[in-house]
Amino acid sequence: MAGEITSIVSQLGLTPEVFLILVIFTFVVIAAIVVVVVTVPILKIYPYLNPISRVRARKGRLLTEKQISELVETSDISEVENYLSGIPDYSDIAEGESVEKTLDTKMGETYDVVARLVPKDIAPAFKVFSKKSDISNIKSLLAAKAVGLNQDETSDLLIPTGKLYEDIERLTDVNSVNDVVAGLDNTEYANVLSEALPIYEEKKVLLPLDSALDKYYLQSLLKARVVPSEANTEILYSYLGNQVDVANINLIIRAKADKLDYDELEPYIFNNGYQLREWKLKDLMESEDILGVISSLDGTKYAEVLNAVVPQYNETGSIDVFEKALNKFLSEAAHTYSMKKPLGIGPIIGFLTLKEQEIHNLKVIARAKREKEFPTSQLREMLVWVK
Repeated sequence: MAGEITSIVSQLGLTPEVFLILVIFTFVVIAAIVVVVVTVPILKIYPYLNPISRVRARKGRLLTEKQISELVETSDISEVENYLSGIPDYSDIAEGESVEKTLDTKMGETYDVVARLVPKDIAPAFKVFSKKSDISNIKSLLAAKAVGLNQDETSDLLIPTGKLYEDIERLTDVNSVNDVVAGLDNTEYANVLSEALPIYEEKKVLLPLDSALDKYYLQSLLKARVVPSEANTEILYSYLGNQVDVANINLIIRAKADKLDYDELEPYIFNNGYQLREWKLKDLMESEDILGVISSLDGTKYAEVLNAVVPQYNETGSIDVFEKALNKFLSEAAHTYSMKKPLGIGPIIGFLTLKEQEIHNLKVIARAKREKEFPTSQLREMLVWVK
């Protein structure tokens, strides 16, 4: 064998020393390729390892279906507060604030925590979620001043979380909606509110201002999406895009229930959707009624979701069934994404979705238990579950 190798080397005109160098070089190249092939996937996963472990720890603290069922069986809001106060994550639930307000605060804090945990390349998208607290507080502030609430009454409506909470809280003593908009002049919301203010002054309804804030939030979501060039970013692209479409559909359905026509509705729609492009949104807005909107969605993934609850709508006349169905769709889609990328963005999206579901269900329970003898069967139907 050695003689054959020596003969081949001689035929190639190579000295044994040169041949040995070539062999070593070949092995080095092959080893480098192997290292690259193995290392690149690890480098992509590595930034997610710590966030994944931390969100999984938080996921382990989420309430179980059994605990939610026990809360459903409580007799009143006091029992709900007592039950939740025994759970570490909600131990401060009854310390001077309403259950709903405390839950909103917890959700706002969760958005902030997740935004700090995620890798830098996807952090901008998760930072957008933290805007929800500020937008909710601005809406509450505008509503309070529109009906003439005083400083203390206005403060009670605010959620003590969010980037602008202190600035917003300082505006609780102003006298009017115009003063609120002026007071937010140095914030990122100044332009959208100023542009919608003349419409508010003309019609004296808050819809233009609220919708301008919602539209700005959706625009921020889409801007935060990264190009879908790999699994993590493609999942994020779909996850955020679904939320934009659902927000538009919900708005159109509510507008049709209020008998608003195309011209009245069009300014509040964010046309750069995900699956629902501008032409499709125009079709939806021009539909005669709610069932026409749903019919116009044929060919999209939202049609099956909404058609499934049309019988409930026909029976009850409540558009809440559509909002619940779409919210469940969002949760199930997010759960699917979480399974697709278990060593990347998946567990982060999965945890955030389950936490949103938990807070939603707890708020529904709290509101129901404030009403005397609210039917337990009806309460269970109002909850959202994702298996």
